[in-house]
Amino acid sequence: MGHSAGRLVTVAGELNAHLARESGKLQQRSLGPAAVPATRVPADPPSQLPAPQNPTIHLYNAKQALSWEPVSLSNETGPVVYRVQFKFFHSSPESKWSDIDGSPTKPVEVNCSKITKTECNFTPTSRSKGFLPYFNISLRVRAELQDRTSPWALVPWFQHYRNVTIGPPENIWVTPEEGSLIIQLSAPFDVLSSEATFLYYVYYWEKAGEQQVRGPFRSNFIVLKDLKPLKVYCLQVQAQLSWTLLPVLRSGHLSNISCHETTADASTKPQQAVLIAVGTFLSLVGLAGACFFLILKYRVLIKHWFHSPPGIPVQIEEYLKDPAQPILEALDSDSSPKEDVWDSVSVISLPQKE
Repeated sequence: MGHSAGRLVTVAGELNAHLARESGKLQQRSLGPAAVPATRVPADPPSQLPAPQNPTIHLYNAKQALSWEPVSLSNETGPVVYRVQFKFFHSSPESKWSDIDGSPTKPVEVNCSKITKTECNFTPTSRSKGFLPYFNISLRVRAELQDRTSPWALVPWFQHYRNVTIGPPENIWVTPEEGSLIIQLSAPFDVLSSEATFLYYVYYWEKAGEQQVRGPFRSNFIVLKDLKPLKVYCLQVQAQLSWTLLPVLRSGHLSNISCHETTADASTKPQQAVLIAVGTFLSLVGLAGACFFLILKYRVLIKHWFHSPPGIPVQIEEYLKDPAQPILEALDSDSSPKEDVWDSVSVISLPQKE
């Protein structure tokens, strides 16, 4: 009997302990873990600025610049500034972006960080400063206003030698020679001969003739031979960039049209001298004939122009100046009477026949 009672007490204790454990689990599930603190709701980030629109790369000859449209905001205090970053795309697409801030450790010495203008001109000022023309360069720009920023506006990568717009050759001088034209020029911009070279093409035509082309010429001194003497030729010159590392050719713009007359060669110089002499002689003969014709046509008028008017005798002129002087009486006294001279005339008549 005592043994049964002890067993009942033991079972009851175990049942109470189990109920207590289950009650604790239910309470913990309902209240949550006491060791985890309540999380703080983050504040809303400031509204972003609109990104710059239409970012464009300008590559003309040696010029390298990035431009974009300004970001317009209403009811905002403070100017909007811009930040431009670059990275070398050829090394790794995962390479880091870097500010163009004029730092001496950067390849570009211009500062395009926190600027108010909408252009970043990073044209190299020397061979040691600037992006290498055969590197793949990627750029991006964003707007900033105090603690607010815009999304980045990304520009596709570019290579200067591959994407540059080449202008016409500069300082073109043309010297006419005997049946030829000598052309001297300079490159549109400087390049390293180990990286690239310029080739030149000459488009020329005789006036009212068909266009022809000669080239490529590797020298800045070009001679167009086998031209007709004493003919007018018009020409244009074009530069073409040839990349040394890769088979890439980039053609440039044509120069302005200029026209020049070739000089005579040795075989045509005597003929030219004869033609000049004959032309001069015919011109003189024509001029003399014209003068003779004018003299005949207007001889009365010419005679009138060159005929001197009759003059007044000196005595009469003195009398007219001072009528009180007895000039006329002196003339009468000085004059001696002369005998009249008569011619005898005889009239001879013949009798008329009856």
